[in-house]
Amino acid sequence: MTRTRPAGWLSRTLHRLTADDQAVDAERLRAGAASAGCTPVSSCRKGTVASVAGRLRSVVYTPRETLPTLEAELFDGSGSVTLVWLGRRRIPGIEPGRTLTAEGRVAVLDGRRVIYNPRYELGGS
Repeated sequence: MTRTRPAGWLSRTLHRLTADDQAVDAERLRAGAASAGCTPVSSCRKGTVASVAGRLRSVVYTPRETLPTLEAELFDGSGSVTLVWLGRRRIPGIEPGRTLTAEGRVAVLDGRRVIYNPRYELGGS
């Protein structure tokens, strides 16, 4: 009979020492989102209301003739979601590298997850 034991302190430490920086960062982001009680981005489905947490990878202002938008890519270690604020050119604190928690209805646009005008709470940088 084969038993699988939960990872102990030594195996976790060895994993951190041998894993690349991106993998360790993604693991930390996933753990932070889980401890905040948020849904992993990879589990978010179209039409559902989700609360997600992670780090902003990029923030882009898109001028349009009809309605300007501010778009930010939020990465939580499991995947990315694009947060879109309609009619906004800039929002203080919304900048790459910043952590935040966002909540809203998930849509899918061109194969990517999007939350329009999310409620959000900024975290540390």
